[in-house]
Amino acid sequence: MNDVAMKIEPAPDAAGSVEASGEPEARPAKPKTDWWGEIKGLFWLLLIVLGFHSFVAKPFYIPSESMLPGLQVGDRLVVNKFAYGWSYVSPTIPNPAAIFRSLVLRDPAVESWSVSLPAWDGRLLGGLPERGDVVIVTPPGTRNDYIKRVVGLPGDRLEVRGGVVYLNGRAVRRESLGDRLVPVDENTPCSAADYPGALEQRPGGELVCRLPIVRETLPGGVSFETVDLEPNSQGDTFGPITVPADHVFLMGDNRDRSADSRFERSQLGLGGPVPFENIGGRAEFITFSLDGSTTWNPLTWPGAFRGGRAGTSLHPDEAE
Repeated sequence: MNDVAMKIEPAPDAAGSVEASGEPEARPAKPKTDWWGEIKGLFWLLLIVLGFHSFVAKPFYIPSESMLPGLQVGDRLVVNKFAYGWSYVSPTIPNPAAIFRSLVLRDPAVESWSVSLPAWDGRLLGGLPERGDVVIVTPPGTRNDYIKRVVGLPGDRLEVRGGVVYLNGRAVRRESLGDRLVPVDENTPCSAADYPGALEQRPGGELVCRLPIVRETLPGGVSFETVDLEPNSQGDTFGPITVPADHVFLMGDNRDRSADSRFERSQLGLGGPVPFENIGGRAEFITFSLDGSTTWNPLTWPGAFRGGRAGTSLHPDEAE
């Protein structure tokens, strides 16, 4: 009996076609990168970030001790940009040339990384700050941001005598709270030049800065803590003046170490009451705080956080 050789043909698929035996399956073409789409996405992301910083809120870094005891060097804050409406100091527009000069060329003359808009009077949807508010201010003719507290409002008759603030002929109420021991670190060194005799070493070896604290209560009942170091410092005598319309009088809480509305611009102060449109926003709360010990090494970052400062409100205490 002869064997019959049988050839098995491949079965047709549902469409009736037959795949060729041994042929590699075709791979789909790799999609090309849509560079124009990527650029547009980055542009809109940048626009959203800048819009948020300009008109809603932005972070702020405390560079000086003028607002002790409430604010320390190294504190990071959230600033409410719409609390008083918007003015020409509100927008945050990066200046690439200034950033390059500051970061790469290390130019100390760079005052700001932002572009300054032409000044104009007034505010859009504006409202006056309240007494005791902590605000960000850009003095007229500069690009530097200061952080100070609102003490005088338009029409107030303001004077400082012996370190005591007088508003409309009445002394602001003051209450001594005794000394506070502030931990010393790289951002709070308690230098002998600024705080003579204040540096102390505790029994356990910890270094602290002993600061005399005074609580002030403004008309309306809002109160806050200040530092009163010297009985007759330069800023302990001022005025009297009347705060002009659409202006506010600003002071630092560290009264003997603050260049504010009591001092001329030549003394790095604010040059008197500040126009309403130069207020950039209201400080709301501390997000986190660093003690100044960080380096390029990420392992140093966790240990640099100051405990207990995140979430601290910067609003004055209300009367009960």
